[in-house]
Amino acid sequence: MISRDDIRRCYDTIRPYIRRTPVVLVDLSDLDELEGPALPAATLKLEQLQCAGSFKARGAFTNLLLREVPPAGVVAASGGNHGVAVAYAARRRGVPAKVFVPTVSAPAKIARIRELGADLVVTGERYADALAAAQDWVDSSGAMSVHAYDQRETILGQGTLALELAEQVSELDTVLVPVGGGGLISGIASWFAGTVRVVGVEPDGAPTLSYARAEGRPVDAPAGSVAADALAPRRVGELVFPITQSYVDDVVLVDDQSILAAQRGLWQAFRIAAEPAASVGIAALLAGAYKPMPGEHVTVVISGANMSVLPRGDDP
Repeated sequence: MISRDDIRRCYDTIRPYIRRTPVVLVDLSDLDELEGPALPAATLKLEQLQCAGSFKARGAFTNLLLREVPPAGVVAASGGNHGVAVAYAARRRGVPAKVFVPTVSAPAKIARIRELGADLVVTGERYADALAAAQDWVDSSGAMSVHAYDQRETILGQGTLALELAEQVSELDTVLVPVGGGGLISGIASWFAGTVRVVGVEPDGAPTLSYARAEGRPVDAPAGSVAADALAPRRVGELVFPITQSYVDDVVLVDDQSILAAQRGLWQAFRIAAEPAASVGIAALLAGAYKPMPGEHVTVVISGANMSVLPRGDDP
């Protein structure tokens, strides 16, 4: 398990390299896609404003600052956001980086990794294929692996988001967190340790944590969805799972239609540009997958926005 003191020490180390992202209180009744009963206000943690465009920068810098980087540099497998973060952190730290991504990765994320100077390899159809290729490179090169979610340093870094949130929001009852491999939700849950309700939100086409909770252990799950480049790693992490068992209260599923509606709504109502994976928490509220109790203060993590420039008017 990871303690608050562990996360505080980590935050002190990475603070000069990351942004303290803002929170904003919004009226969800402003969302154009809203149907049914009016929803209460919610607080959004705007992590799409983080360095490298997502929360992943926290874990990337934690790895590069707390571990000894060999001359061969670092290597990462990613659906996209983690690769961007590792490439960004490696450039800031002046170390070589090699990133493996699958063909499902968004073109904007692939382009950004290249722009940041990493050696990029596109291989396989899904994250699991890129992960296998990255491990082969570790074995042959001696580079340091920076895992996207199932590594203590990565979880520590993601936990710093919760540290900030606790300081920014005085009335905090529930946090809705996007789930892929589980690094973000396990870091957040480690900080709150049962003092705040933590709820995971997954695409119904990539229910990694839902499958694991049903089986009592990490197992392979489908890897589909419009958010597959960020939330479809096939299975939740081995280090992640026991933390979620202890401190994650629930996991809910949302479909692609709801995810895209939430993404549109965030842009149209609040001018918040978020990628599909970052919109799942709002989707859960709009679709009724998560129904707050009267007076419950809900915070939603908007996890990233590594995507193309908005192509058609108001449509993200």
